Amino acid sequence: MISAGDAAAKMGVPLCYAADLFSYTRRLSREVKVGRLSFGAANPIRIQSMITSDTMDTAACVAQTICLAEAGCEMVRITAPTVKDAVNLRTIRTELNARGCTVPLVADIHFKPEAAMEAAKWVEKVRINPGNFADSKKFNVRDYTDNEYAAELERIRERFTPLVILCKERGVALRIGTNHGSLSDRIMNRFGDSPLGMVESALEFSRIARDLDFHQMIFSMKASNPKVMIAAYRLLVARLEVEGPDWNYPIHLGVTEAGDGEDGRIKSAIGIGSLLSDGIGDTVRVSLTEDSEHEIPVARALVAPFEVRTAVISPVSDIKPNWPLFDYQRRASERIALEGITRPISLGGTETVAVVVPRRVDEAVAHKRAGLGDYQPELILEDLPLVEVDPLSEEEVEDVNAVTGSRLVTVRDGVALDPIAAFRLLAARIDARHPILLKDTFSPATDGEFLDHLLFSATVLGSLLCDGIGDAILLRSEEAPGQSLRLAYNILQAAGVRIFKTDYVACPSCGRTLFNLQETTTRIKASTSHLKGVRIAIMGCIVNGPGEMADADFGYVGGAPGKVNLYVGKQAVKFNIPEGDAVERLVDLIREHGKWVEPV
Repeated sequence: MISAGDAAAKMGVPLCYAADLFSYTRRLSREVKVGRLSFGAANPIRIQSMITSDTMDTAACVAQTICLAEAGCEMVRITAPTVKDAVNLRTIRTELNARGCTVPLVADIHFKPEAAMEAAKWVEKVRINPGNFADSKKFNVRDYTDNEYAAELERIRERFTPLVILCKERGVALRIGTNHGSLSDRIMNRFGDSPLGMVESALEFSRIARDLDFHQMIFSMKASNPKVMIAAYRLLVARLEVEGPDWNYPIHLGVTEAGDGEDGRIKSAIGIGSLLSDGIGDTVRVSLTEDSEHEIPVARALVAPFEVRTAVISPVSDIKPNWPLFDYQRRASERIALEGITRPISLGGTETVAVVVPRRVDEAVAHKRAGLGDYQPELILEDLPLVEVDPLSEEEVEDVNAVTGSRLVTVRDGVALDPIAAFRLLAARIDARHPILLKDTFSPATDGEFLDHLLFSATVLGSLLCDGIGDAILLRSEEAPGQSLRLAYNILQAAGVRIFKTDYVACPSCGRTLFNLQETTTRIKASTSHLKGVRIAIMGCIVNGPGEMADADFGYVGGAPGKVNLYVGKQAVKFNIPEGDAVERLVDLIREHGKWVEPV
């Protein structure tokens, strides 16, 4: 399978997805109108969410939409799985207008072009998923000839064209929203389950729209794995750039199936925050397995730093990144041996990314070390043979590159760069043999809300880790010792560089959900949270469920009202299990496949 990076090179995509990797500039997109709101261009980064009510329950949909709008949500998405649901969007819109709520509505469409046609009569925007709009996903393996592939595209054109024409006539916007978990068989067989496949899927549909002179489009590339999501958005932006200056459509950011609690917030910050830091993104949705109004403060906190951030003139002009921009690859540093707090620690190469703490943190938790479980401090900052470098200083860079052997290197506090830019510049300028200690901030912890610390640290450290940079991390934005340790480890887990506990992929609820996601997720976690390194997906319906199973060891997916299907990988193996028995059957399935251990 061709990689995204190789494809980018062959297609003439620019070497970079951002104007400058070492300074901040927001990507300039065209303006797209969605009802009374404008997206892209110089407009603020918009916040949106999705209600969880059954679309046929008008009163519940109206109440939840108003609740979201009052919480600061600027656009609300409602699922329309059938034509009947789409018809009821008219009633919902009418009731909202009567109550003075003019927040734009987005109809979420999967599988049913007819539902999209009906929904476009009543809402301000329609989201279609190229993976299942007039396309199929049955995990069939086949080779398409060029003629067969072209015939499939023509079939899609016939199904998609009426919707584009209707949206153009009514002034309705379209979101072409690709999901990693629901790429079509056609795309999967030609491009694989990859960021490249996600981008190509969206471009196929956008070309049809452009042929009809329709430009009110917004793109999204969502995945539950932040590395996949980041790579897909980067490749999309690069591809749009090479297609031409009038392909500058706005971008909607989101990590799908992020989960709940701290884990969901950290995963969202890594995916969304890192892209915002690169200037990518015109609207965001944080997808949590919680009540939708809880998503809004998280999204607001993620966006807030960029509402006041201005473009920065790059301090360097001739430095090129020496890491892959579209395919994850860890920086190839050499191993060094260090004396850890309780055992020897090796850094660099393929060694596990370690957690470094100031001495005060280790002293604060030393008396309860046995109760910390996996959240253990491993290296003390003050004891490290650390070389501090200003990456802007040619002299300091030359000095560290002149030493014999490998050294643990970090950026000196007080440099005139933000942490992401500073560590990227460090990685680009020092020899690859030197391992790098990442810091989330160049200043000690300050007063503030824990959520702000969590999102800031996850954005900085997660972005760099997903670039493949970093052999150890030092988290200083959060002063509380226990919380800073837990946060550091959870960032490593969410970035996929150190798996030390059960990993859950849990979708946010919506009107398609066939069971109570929050209650079910809680029950599954209660039974399985001791299974280190096992990845379990909890999906409310089949829209993304089967596809996201590809990234999970086991899956729990709503198959019908009150019935659950269980998966191993992306293969369904147990069908129509009564919901009351499904968690126990999931445990049995994990046991059958040798992944079960008894809880201590």
